[in-house]
Amino acid sequence: MSFQSYLDNIEAKTGLTPRQFIELAHERGFDTTTKATPILDWLKQDYDLGRGHGMALVHVITKGPRISDKHVGGAGTHADASDILWLDGKDTNPAR
Repeated sequence: MSFQSYLDNIEAKTGLTPRQFIELAHERGFDTTTKATPILDWLKQDYDLGRGHGMALVHVITKGPRISDKHVGGAGTHADASDILWLDGKDTNPAR
């Protein structure tokens, strides 16, 4: 599954965009210095998100929308279209 697909699936499951999760995380005091475990615990407890989906959100909460270009433009299930993730809702993504 591509990184963007993880984020889109999270939105489908919870009704919240990645940007909304970032805002909620900041309200809880999570930022670039927060380790993964407290964020994963929160996402599991409040939204029933597993580790894979949770780690996608941990990345955008702690590192922002830029990802490695390792899988960008490649083929296969892990390929992403861009090294910048779309955080404002799957239905508004201009890449679709």
